[in-house]
Amino acid sequence: MHTYLKEGALFIADAHYPNRSETFLSLLESINSGQIKTPQLILMGDIFDLLVGNSSYLKEKFSNEIELLEEIAQKIETIYIEGNHDFYLKPLFKYVKTIPLQNQPLILNHNGKNFSLAHGDKFNTSLFYKIYTKTIRSPLVLKILPEITAKYMLKRMKNKKICKKIPNFEAIAEKIIKSHKAKNIIEAHFHQGRQIKTYTSLPSFACTKQYAVLKNGKVEFVKFEL
Repeated sequence: MHTYLKEGALFIADAHYPNRSETFLSLLESINSGQIKTPQLILMGDIFDLLVGNSSYLKEKFSNEIELLEEIAQKIETIYIEGNHDFYLKPLFKYVKTIPLQNQPLILNHNGKNFSLAHGDKFNTSLFYKIYTKTIRSPLVLKILPEITAKYMLKRMKNKKICKKIPNFEAIAEKIIKSHKAKNIIEAHFHQGRQIKTYTSLPSFACTKQYAVLKNGKVEFVKFEL
């Protein structure tokens, strides 16, 4: 995929819709209407609490949201970096560009500097997690995953505590920085809303109602106001 990271690019991470973030729809509608202007929308994963491309139940449940994203993507470049709650998305979208885990990090150039974009669950994870994330994305598992499991997992997310600070996150960030080839790194997944050296851990929209914008080559966090 040949593209650039554009000035004014807007990042949304970890909205975990619909259980915690109904205002996420308002944000998308503001972007779609032009009230919030951006030349490039980058969804950094876990936008939905659960969205899997081969689930007819989830496709139907979120049909309006998928349609809204497609409408936006026909106006501005929209990139969806898949997370660990939303994956195998290509069958759902015609205009939104999807980036699966195996193609992460996505390297985009901005004014001569490379930026490395990933959801955040690829590097510095345990062996157990690596096995799990590969298994859950396997064609066989996706084929036999019953719809009742999708309903159960989506409901189960309502009670999961996702808004918390991670102790000693600086050490985690240092390890992640070494895993990326590009100097400037933008990730989601951890819900920290912090910048450590050249590493940006985006805030979770579900937790803080914040998104991020690229201004003069730097990532700034912005509070969404209705």
